[in-house]
Amino acid sequence: MKENQFQKPLVNAVAKKAIETIDIANWLPSDEDIIHFDLLPFLYKELILKEVEFRIALQEIDWSIYKHKYVRISCSNQSIIPIWAFMLVASYLATHVAFAAYAAKVADFNNLLLRDKINQLDVEYYKEKRIVIKGCSDKNIDVEIYTLLTQKLVPISKTISYGEPCSMVPIHKKSVDDIVL
Repeated sequence: MKENQFQKPLVNAVAKKAIETIDIANWLPSDEDIIHFDLLPFLYKELILKEVEFRIALQEIDWSIYKHKYVRISCSNQSIIPIWAFMLVASYLATHVAFAAYAAKVADFNNLLLRDKINQLDVEYYKEKRIVIKGCSDKNIDVEIYTLLTQKLVPISKTISYGEPCSMVPIHKKSVDDIVL
């Protein structure tokens, strides 16, 4: 008796392929690990930064509380703060934090952090692999980040897709012309 084609077990072809999923949202630290260093409390009448008082106040801070944290430096009002003030804060944070940057908005800070993660990414792990860059996150990730990551991975990956392993949108597939000898 001939076997019916509908009696054969279903095979998940996607599951059989070795696919590396990159979820960019997982690269962002938890909210507890992000600290906003606001210069507003250091301003005289919330308007003016007095250099001598500011330097003394910074020297009195226990900077160890920022150990391994991600620090967004800004001023929460519209005061005009000299650039050196942000640089001075960054110099105190430099030996303590995991990451620090000036960013007026949280979204801008996240973009700076993700750009840094992409720059530091060890692409050798992804060499000749099928990669899915996960979409649809509860965190708002800029399209710029997806494009930077794609540019970094194209030269070394076998394929790049966007979405979920069960519903991928093809982005890049290495052709014979792409192979470097």
